[in-house]
Amino acid sequence: MYEDRILKPELAELIITAQEAAMMFKDKMVVASSGFTKAGDSKAVLMALAERAHADPLKVTLMTGASLGQGTDGALVEAGALSLRLPFQVDPIMRRAINKGEVFFIDQHLGETANLLRANNFPKIDIAILEACLIEEDGSIVPTTSVGNSASFAALAEKIIIELNLSVPLSIKGVHDIFSTGEYPNRREIPITKANTKVGSSVIAINPDKIAGIVITQKTDSPAEIEAPDASTKAIANHLIRFFNQEVAKGNLTKSLLPLQAGIGKVANAVLTGFVHSDFEDLTMYSEVLQDSTFDLLDSGKLLFASGSSITVSQAYYDKIFSNFDAYKDKVMLRPQDISNAAEVIRRLGIIAINTALECDIYGNVNSTHVSGTHMMNGIGGSGDFARNSYLSIFVTTSAAKGDKISCIVPMVSHVDHCEHDVDIIVTEQGLADLRGLAPRQRAQVIIDRCVHPEYRQELQSYFDRASKERGGQTPHLLEEAFSWHVSLRENGSMKKAPI
Repeated sequence: MYEDRILKPELAELIITAQEAAMMFKDKMVVASSGFTKAGDSKAVLMALAERAHADPLKVTLMTGASLGQGTDGALVEAGALSLRLPFQVDPIMRRAINKGEVFFIDQHLGETANLLRANNFPKIDIAILEACLIEEDGSIVPTTSVGNSASFAALAEKIIIELNLSVPLSIKGVHDIFSTGEYPNRREIPITKANTKVGSSVIAINPDKIAGIVITQKTDSPAEIEAPDASTKAIANHLIRFFNQEVAKGNLTKSLLPLQAGIGKVANAVLTGFVHSDFEDLTMYSEVLQDSTFDLLDSGKLLFASGSSITVSQAYYDKIFSNFDAYKDKVMLRPQDISNAAEVIRRLGIIAINTALECDIYGNVNSTHVSGTHMMNGIGGSGDFARNSYLSIFVTTSAAKGDKISCIVPMVSHVDHCEHDVDIIVTEQGLADLRGLAPRQRAQVIIDRCVHPEYRQELQSYFDRASKERGGQTPHLLEEAFSWHVSLRENGSMKKAPI
């Protein structure tokens, strides 16, 4: 039942099985795949490649938009089929392999990958696997639930395998906005002036001569794992809602705020859900991932429009959205990630960015990727693209983790992803620290007073007081103690034993 999905009839001769497609790959190839946070990814060919690699060993470099679903990353790792992965992942098997040094991983700002590819800073792409729901008469494709880096992969790959997914309704055609700034040194501006500004095409252009095969699939995206808001995440949301109300009262914002961006995860999802029962109205979103909370806000009427690079939702929401996609079609837009995460657009629109931290330190530096400074969690994603360029850069985290054995506010972060210069607001369930206009010593005191878990506040205050008195400086630290909390966690299983 693919006849209405391949509008260039001669391309039907290229239909092959996933196993036949997998035989096209060779050792040391550079492979690109569509997919952004488990949405719109390869669901057949990469899994077939993993199966092949068990009997016919080979290793490839794999680049995507962001994370893959279907357990694909883990299957490729277990088959020994990966040498290098970029720019983002969330798979636990992949994570272990990265931290063991078995697979190399390039953790990259998601807005930069396409630009680096186009500037020839990576080897050429041998084969790109792109999911589509429709192939047009000229060979161009209509993507499915994400765009990610697919447009750049299509332009740069030597060969293309299309996964034609029959499970995605054709009504999704029209929500994509495919735009390219061109090549250096003659790149053009991105003329997006509002979240709903459409500047490009609804399809990804493809040279039909590049198409090496078409694989028919009917699998839906892997569902997002959405945790219900708990007391801590609800408290964080309430602190932020209160802060935004204060900004409205000061005249800094209106009740429509400015376009919102939120990272993935239960904290960010809870924060967005908090807007449903607030007094804010006519909100817009210019983000990466459109989550369950995005559609709650659309359904509530609080959110007028949402622009992103993928629709990544739970199974229940996926079923609801795509059983009647026409209800959302004029309210959402999906763009390439170098457009959704473009510094130019983020600054022009004045984005309010809300992202998640693993840990923060007393001066406002943020670690969002490395556990205890060494072990990769998932990756920086797009948080850096937004943190550096947004109107408000907000980072949220609980004040403590693992049964309060870990303080998420520490003397010095064990790895820096976002330096103090890019962080405006830090929020935990304890409170909100507005760091704007504060010098480092002032920032430290505000963070200690408002964000630290009570069991760690006295110890952190002692560290800061002694550092200020004994070492001084613009940013006082006791270097011999700065990571003692992390050392205590490693040796004793808790930061509460830290000597300070």
